[in-house]
Amino acid sequence: MSLRLIGDIGGTHARFALSGAADGPDRAPRAERKLVVAEHAGLVEAARHYLDALPPAERAAVREAVLAVATPVLGDAVAFTNSPWRFSIAAAEKALGLERLTVINDFVAQAAAVTVLEGEDVAVLRAGQARPGAPLAVLGPGTGLGVAFVLREPGRPPRILPSEGGHCSFSPQDDLQAEILRRLRARHGGHVSVERLVSGPGLLHIAQTLAEMAGQDLPLREPADVSRRAAGGDCETSRQALRLFSAMLGAAAGDLALTLLTEGGVFLTGGLCRNLGPLLDREALAEAFLAKGRFAGYLSPVPVWQVMRPHAGLLGAAAYQPPR
Repeated sequence: MSLRLIGDIGGTHARFALSGAADGPDRAPRAERKLVVAEHAGLVEAARHYLDALPPAERAAVREAVLAVATPVLGDAVAFTNSPWRFSIAAAEKALGLERLTVINDFVAQAAAVTVLEGEDVAVLRAGQARPGAPLAVLGPGTGLGVAFVLREPGRPPRILPSEGGHCSFSPQDDLQAEILRRLRARHGGHVSVERLVSGPGLLHIAQTLAEMAGQDLPLREPADVSRRAAGGDCETSRQALRLFSAMLGAAAGDLALTLLTEGGVFLTGGLCRNLGPLLDREALAEAFLAKGRFAGYLSPVPVWQVMRPHAGLLGAAAYQPPR
């Protein structure tokens, strides 16, 4: 028996699990465990901590690893954006006694996950008719805005295309969004990316800017303050911020669908939108998704789904098939 160590590693937590072969019947993650990044000196130490707690037979069966990390993977040296961890892929592979260590961006793992999701793992945000075998777009607002694409070819594993599409320039869709953009440009020195608005911090930026425009002094310090006040029903500014956030997210999803002609569908992933629940304005999202002028008809059949499964990154790491 051969096992794979899989991981989904961010700036605060590192989640590890075991799986079988990516294309085998025992692919599903098991023996999951969450570690606190700050409690370990680095990736190797955290992985060893996880592995050393396994039964000896399972520890000995771990030959490969696929680790998804919340930072770009541009070569052998990996440096996390939001934690002090740094490591060499080759050195970590040797230190952990692995035959092969594959390190991928965390959103590549999210994209790999959508290829194997089933049933209640997915909810319909906008109904449509997906074209079988066509490309998929995957995006997820969180601390930033993750983006990836999936290419599907008959008889081959899905090919994941990483992207930094969240850093493209934000394009306002009406006068109100243009005014928000103008104010954010003044605040952030010119360039305003899509993720500056379509993210957790972006939701807060939208609400704070709306309050500023209305001459209000609202106690908004974090994104959860916006959703909490909107859910309470007594803060129109917070409700308006969530409508705008939903519309901006829909517009970004439509842009991605046009960029690679993702007629297979668009997947929205991550805990931010999942936790918003009914506060995510589906009508505003769908309307902005289609608002592409002459290409509204092209986008009309493209469905938009929401990934409801928590920690889909581990599932994606388990499903990911490294090029041979």
